[in-house]
Amino acid sequence: MMEKPKDKPRRKKPPPQNPIEAAITAWHHSNTLAQNLDELVAQAPKRWTVYEPMVLLPAGSFGTAAWLQLLSDPSGEQVDELWVQVLAEISKRTGGGTRFTHLAVNEGIPAALQQHSSIHIAEGNSSGKGNDEVSGDGGGRASADNILRSPTGLRILHGDFGPASPLSCDATATATDPDADFARAFWVSTRQNGVFQTWAPRWTMFSRGNIKEKARLLDFHNNDNKKRTTTAATLKNAWVVDLYAGIGYFTFSYAKLGMRVLCWELNPWSVEGLRRGALGNGWPVRVVRGKDELAMPMRELLSGGEQIVVFLEDKNHAARRIEELSSLNILHVNCGLLPTSDASWKDAWGMAIRSESGEAWLHLHENVGVADIDGRAKGIEQYFLDLAREDGNQRTAHVEHTELVKTFAPGVWHCVFDLHITRSSSIT
Repeated sequence: MMEKPKDKPRRKKPPPQNPIEAAITAWHHSNTLAQNLDELVAQAPKRWTVYEPMVLLPAGSFGTAAWLQLLSDPSGEQVDELWVQVLAEISKRTGGGTRFTHLAVNEGIPAALQQHSSIHIAEGNSSGKGNDEVSGDGGGRASADNILRSPTGLRILHGDFGPASPLSCDATATATDPDADFARAFWVSTRQNGVFQTWAPRWTMFSRGNIKEKARLLDFHNNDNKKRTTTAATLKNAWVVDLYAGIGYFTFSYAKLGMRVLCWELNPWSVEGLRRGALGNGWPVRVVRGKDELAMPMRELLSGGEQIVVFLEDKNHAARRIEELSSLNILHVNCGLLPTSDASWKDAWGMAIRSESGEAWLHLHENVGVADIDGRAKGIEQYFLDLAREDGNQRTAHVEHTELVKTFAPGVWHCVFDLHITRSSSIT
């Protein structure tokens, strides 16, 4: 019997060409360039992050000597052709008909600013293998006292990112007419855990890496996983206080659970991003800004029933404002300041012990050396037990969980300490 010929082994399909490499190759072939193509491709970035309609390249992209020489074209026309080609190739790779129109390099933030930053870390949609860096542009390096966390690292390559300086909103809480600037600015967006977020990259920093923490908050009251007794009805009647709201990173996780949220944020551009993001998710939102509105009684400010109310002012006003309310069932207080949120702990405690249900959680964000995490948790717990003794209000507290969110630097973790506050008949 004749044997059947063996099937020839199938050739593996070659992996698709990196779109940035494809763009450089096509551009190089269409122009008379002295630089070697292989050298340019080898020194080009291989990954990117998408925040529609912007493509963000990692730090150092197109920054080698060969590339800097090539990109020094006085007219800029030849260079712009490259950026258009890069955007076109990445748009083709993503599929779905999405067309990206803006391109920038993320150069990160200065070390001095990191030490004084309340950056909220969030995960973006990545079409390549993105990295955990901050995107933003402020036209220079920020000083260490940049309390508004204005962006400092974005290097614009292609696209209109809006005016380089605002007409009426100078990134202070006393802006007279910021709406014109908001309308003229360039806005980008992403969606994480089914939640829409938007921001103006020229004026607001945004960092990747915290999608897991936001998902954890969404699952916080899952009875099956956490053995909690919190019902949907209880959550709907509960409040959250977010003392460092940013563009709504953690605020939106609580809102998606059905809770109402009181927010504080200093940067008007972040507040506008929060407002737009809330509306994009279908959540009614009120922004309290300006002398007249900020002088209104709290009961009047909350009378509209909006799910999110954000105050454009320093978080130090939060305790006084909440004290105006005779009762408020506060279930969570989020303290998302890095490298430490300890300046807000005492106020957060005062808010949490007002909880009508008798329990509340403080979520305390800290940068901690890996060897110090357990000690930090014990220190936090002791601090709040001491407050309970001083107040004599029959509350006790313990660190229920420590979440290691991401590495902030070698040997340093961004941690969230969940402090659970409950009623107690005796405090020892």
